[in-house]
Amino acid sequence: MDLGIAGRRAIVCAASKGLGRACAFALAREGVHVTLTARNADALEATAEEIRKATGVTVTTAAGDITTEEGRASALSACPEPDILVNNAGGPPPGDFHDWDREDWIRALDANMLAPIFLIKATVDGMIDRRFGRIVNITSAAVRAPIPILGLSNGARSGLTGFVAGLSRQTVKHNVTINNLLPGPFETDRLRKTMEGGAKAAGRSIDEEMDLRRKGNPAGRFGDPEEFGAACAFLCAARSGFMTGQNILLDGGAYPGTM
Repeated sequence: MDLGIAGRRAIVCAASKGLGRACAFALAREGVHVTLTARNADALEATAEEIRKATGVTVTTAAGDITTEEGRASALSACPEPDILVNNAGGPPPGDFHDWDREDWIRALDANMLAPIFLIKATVDGMIDRRFGRIVNITSAAVRAPIPILGLSNGARSGLTGFVAGLSRQTVKHNVTINNLLPGPFETDRLRKTMEGGAKAAGRSIDEEMDLRRKGNPAGRFGDPEEFGAACAFLCAARSGFMTGQNILLDGGAYPGTM
């Protein structure tokens, strides 16, 4: 299926590994020229070189922390007029809300709510002028079904979701869509890290904990990041202009609700 986005330009945040990397690969395979951001310059350049060799598209890197003004400025300098923006940032640590102070909340909001909003603000008007734009925010299944130990993430990502619900209805008439992808358990370093606490509390090894969680999912497994990347690329397709403001859950059927 030709998604009709060959030659477009994209910024993909936190793209050196995990779900961000999968999204960058999926877009590059469609012929999109990608600008990748991540904090670790070596890992970022290694991923960029893999994408170049595999797809032949132009890959630019902008090392830095996307949750800071400097990091965002670096990404926008490397790709001033993106047609596609994939917002992504590592989630805050798990814990007990009694232990979190104001600074913990501010860090979570900066990473998982305000950074995406500021990047949207910096890019959406240009997309509107060019009559094409696809913005995809990587949030979390916890937006749909909050996870108690991930309260910082629940709060910050839900704030972004509420903001997008309003803005996306204003931009769609200009062929600029904004949607959210809500990942459940995908086989990433982040998943392993979030399961460490549960494994320790239960007196199990992390591998035992991971195996139990796999078996407990209706799909009987964790998601493959490539599946997530494919969903991201579909939302960015030229023919996806009638889908906006949606929260698309990819969790192997873990969420038990009808709606």
